[in-house]
Amino acid sequence: MINMYPLLIDGGLSNQLEKQGHDLNHKLWSAKLLESEPEAIIKVHLAYLEAGAQCITTASYQATIPGFMSIGYDMVTAESLIKKSVHLAERAIKRFYIKGSKPLIAASIGPYGAYLADGSEYHGNYGISEETLREFHEYRIRLLDQSNADILACETIPSFKETIVLANLLKDINKQTWISFACKDEFHINDGTPIEDCVDILSDHPNIFAIGVNCTSPKYISGLVKAIKPKIKNKRIIVYPNSGDVYNAETKVWSELSSSEQLLNQAKKWINQGVDIIGGCCRIGPEEIKSLRKLIKV
Repeated sequence: MINMYPLLIDGGLSNQLEKQGHDLNHKLWSAKLLESEPEAIIKVHLAYLEAGAQCITTASYQATIPGFMSIGYDMVTAESLIKKSVHLAERAIKRFYIKGSKPLIAASIGPYGAYLADGSEYHGNYGISEETLREFHEYRIRLLDQSNADILACETIPSFKETIVLANLLKDINKQTWISFACKDEFHINDGTPIEDCVDILSDHPNIFAIGVNCTSPKYISGLVKAIKPKIKNKRIIVYPNSGDVYNAETKVWSELSSSEQLLNQAKKWINQGVDIIGGCCRIGPEEIKSLRKLIKV
């Protein structure tokens, strides 16, 4: 399925939608535009494809059945909107694609904390059972597994309990998956679990082809890759950090603490460490992806 590494994925969806003037201060975040402004999502996908991204992630990170139904959508419409996230990515690729290697579509699956829309993905301590987490994730995973996406992307996972639930659910799917963790430092995911413990339960998984880190400050990536690499076995390593700015979950505002150059200055080191798949998350846009593309081609 993927035969070229390093593979370049896209950057943040929400930051580009906000640059278009869309207010995403909403329980569904970028998924709110799946119905009201689908062309805006296609436009962002196209910007990343034109920047050189070889894989784009769908606008389904915060698109969940309970999330849609909590604001008045019925079950059928909620399902349709989640599927639509893949259709929009397909439409963007169709407009962009001319010849050569066709870009991939990764169907985004965010953590339970994203559905809560209260910043819980930044600590991962949900205080709920594994069964509740299973019920939350199972239907969306199966829905996206039946879509035309090439792979699934379980991303920004902050919880060891959630990792166990996802690992079990992903044993029964058809598509290959990457799983990436949100980390609070060079050694731990956001709930305090050592990253090595997470890799240990995934390294022999039949349907997970890549393990890594996303939505984490660039300053922690090198240390995390160093911790992951001895445990990874035959899996690929994926990293797509945020810009290094800090997000305040209460005010829902980013503080400007870094420059985009921080990503580019360290990306070469990460690739030399053995990173196979690279891109960006929050506050990383097409310009940074374009620069990463040039770096990879050197």
